[in-house]
Amino acid sequence: MHPVRRRWAAALLFLPLLSGCFAARDGSPYDAGAGAGGGRLRVALAFPPAERFSPYGADATLLSRLGVTEGLTRLDGNGAAGPALAESWTRQSARGWVFTLREARFQDGTEVTPAAVAGALTHAGQADPLPAALTGVTLTAEAVGERRVRITTGAADSALPLRLSSPSLAILSPKAYRTKAGTPKAGGGTAGREAAVDPAGTATGPFTLAKATGATRATLHRFDDYWGGLAHASGIDVRFIADGTARTNALRSGEVDIAEAVPVSQAATLDRPTLREVPTARTTALFLNTRSGPFADPAVRAAARQAVDAAALAEDVYEGHADTGRGLFGPALTWAAGERPRLSGRPAAARADHTSVTLATYDNRPELPEVAQVLQQQLRTAGFSVRLEVREYSRLESDALAGKFDAVVAARNTMLDTGDPVSYLADDFTCDGGYNLAGVCDKAVDRAVAEAGSQADAAARHRAALAAQTAVLRTDGVVPLVHQRILHGVGASVRGVILDPYERTLVGTGTRR
Repeated sequence: MHPVRRRWAAALLFLPLLSGCFAARDGSPYDAGAGAGGGRLRVALAFPPAERFSPYGADATLLSRLGVTEGLTRLDGNGAAGPALAESWTRQSARGWVFTLREARFQDGTEVTPAAVAGALTHAGQADPLPAALTGVTLTAEAVGERRVRITTGAADSALPLRLSSPSLAILSPKAYRTKAGTPKAGGGTAGREAAVDPAGTATGPFTLAKATGATRATLHRFDDYWGGLAHASGIDVRFIADGTARTNALRSGEVDIAEAVPVSQAATLDRPTLREVPTARTTALFLNTRSGPFADPAVRAAARQAVDAAALAEDVYEGHADTGRGLFGPALTWAAGERPRLSGRPAAARADHTSVTLATYDNRPELPEVAQVLQQQLRTAGFSVRLEVREYSRLESDALAGKFDAVVAARNTMLDTGDPVSYLADDFTCDGGYNLAGVCDKAVDRAVAEAGSQADAAARHRAALAAQTAVLRTDGVVPLVHQRILHGVGASVRGVILDPYERTLVGTGTRR
């Protein structure tokens, strides 16, 4: 098993895939509206930093959502790779690309140079654990001129511009990599071998990380030399509030201006203009441990799959704010919408006969414990004996990846890490995958994913990804439950909140109150 990594949320591939999004000046979809800028923003996030704001794990998304970090590219409102620190790029060969940089500065005042960019990507490629966006990929980067960087991959990689938009491949100044083990870190504590990268004051986004108080609060200041223009807000005061009801109450009482991931159960307590519903590429699924325990038997997995009523979850638990799970890729992805997997040839279901299983989930996403409780009852009705375990995500992940539970309910934004569905399938469902919650290791799956990875044409790659999805679902290692829509709470005076279906951004230059 690869070292532990936590991943969240979205990005799509090559063609325009989503509708209903607006383009902000920074190229991201946003909540349209104008208003005077001014004071500091107060933001409540659901997930606290778990790795001292390391750019190589889950905390990378925290940094990008708060406007601290950027990569060479970013995903635009249509899911295609658009310019960020690179203003253009060309493919020179099957494995070689050249990216031309725009004029920009790091938050420490130094210039973004080809050498600095090459160094940042080299550090990412040497990180342990490796960033999710580089799973199965090797690359080398070198400066080749005043404004150009050549990136060469070990094998042909048609998705490279999308891959470079990943929050885990943010470009930081050389100063970020000089932190030594034992020195203080921005997020509190000291830096170790796996956390020796400090994004505080070394990134390129419109806001700079100035201070972090453990896993409870962070203070960001506006970066006045941001290449994309001066941000409206003078800074951001961040609170990390894992409890969804407490996050909603903080918004209702006026303690915060923005509260992400409002629980469905709390939606009715907020005024309608306060709620923003965002279709996402996030799928909630039941992952069955194929490596050990009762679900190592395909027939027992089939019994669990037959016991699940996903439509009831979408209607009752999510109160209509989700779509019934039909596959791994939901209706927010237009190339997957309407495509229902043909799943003939799966094993017949065994009798459960009071088979004892442990079902685990986490409470950072407030609907998941309720989903798990409903599944517990559905499985019991089918004859299983089910023990439920609920933890905070940072306390659950390592055990889940180590296969210590029989089943896990988890929500995964399938397009988060690279914007490439093939990379997601490889990381989550192949023998060498680094985030394989079900422990799937199936030759047919590996062949199908490899075939999809060989496709350079966007449409062909999508078709092959759907075929690989079918191979994955035939294992019964994963049972799709719902395709989520995220609810954000936004104060009445706030404008310009970025409603990102990929869950990579939330606050930008135009966000203000």
